[in-house]
Amino acid sequence: MSSPMATPCHEVAAAYAVIGADVGGTYARLGWMPASGGDNAAVDVRDFHVYHCAEHAGLGAILCDYADRLRRDPAIPPVTHATVAIAGVLDGDRLLNTNLAWPVSLADTRRETGLETLEIINDFAAVAGAILHAAPGSRHRLSTHAEQAAPGPALVLGPGTGFGVAVRLQGGHPPVLASEAGHAALAAGTALEMEVLRLLQQRHGHGHVDNEQVLSGPGLVTLYACLCELEGGTPRWNTPAEIVAAASTGHDPLAVASIRTFCGWLGSLAGDLALTFGARSVHLTGGITDHIARWLHEGDFMQRFLAKGRLSPMLQQVPVWRIEHGQLGVLGALAWHVES
Repeated sequence: MSSPMATPCHEVAAAYAVIGADVGGTYARLGWMPASGGDNAAVDVRDFHVYHCAEHAGLGAILCDYADRLRRDPAIPPVTHATVAIAGVLDGDRLLNTNLAWPVSLADTRRETGLETLEIINDFAAVAGAILHAAPGSRHRLSTHAEQAAPGPALVLGPGTGFGVAVRLQGGHPPVLASEAGHAALAAGTALEMEVLRLLQQRHGHGHVDNEQVLSGPGLVTLYACLCELEGGTPRWNTPAEIVAAASTGHDPLAVASIRTFCGWLGSLAGDLALTFGARSVHLTGGITDHIARWLHEGDFMQRFLAKGRLSPMLQQVPVWRIEHGQLGVLGALAWHVES
């Protein structure tokens, strides 16, 4: 969901610098590009910089710091605009988000930064918008049947601090449909997944367990802890990085089982969403996917993606790619500014 603020970018005639930001629960990634009114400039990310969200007072502080960096370079045109891709849903002036280190107010952020325009868009709407601009070398095919995408909706999804989903609509207005599918109910498809879901329902004391409680970075830790509990063991690892490292050595069977279960469960949800949106291609992104790429390509993901009964042959015609590009959100935020 997006909510543009102030003057539309196409009304600005003079050359200026626009900031693109991709803000998640852990990191804020920023870059910029030169632009001018009515100019369909090539979208590229310059001076890419990463901030740790918890180390800053808020979104405004991060934008101000980055803008000040740019303004110290006389070769950079005036820094007057920003598009921020951020996880959550806008409720009036406030952003509803459970993963950020601080609250976000559009009005307060615009006032603090002094920018002429400030746009807030859904983080995965930005990622979906970036797909057309990503370098071909960043795509790694997971599907074994389909190689080329048919015209139609492109599903973009991925686990990070949360779980993001968006759909790029060919020729659509708007071109991207944002989604909060990460907060939809998690569906179990195997006996083990049902046991994990039962544990989580007991732990939270209510029936609703959403997708990102398992299919995210923190969710991988939760899943590992559940498997330890089911096996009568004690968790040894407390972060996704520790679990991935332990699984990589092969010395911790529960770490390996957690990642393989994660990949299968993620594939099942990806298949469900591809059917729901009538997707003609699927693009798997997110901060976790790069770290578990080895297991994603082993086959559990695609096996569960295709395991949809009579509709499995239809999904065999849908190409699935893993996108390895650390700047997709920033690229998409800048593309949104240029194309809107």
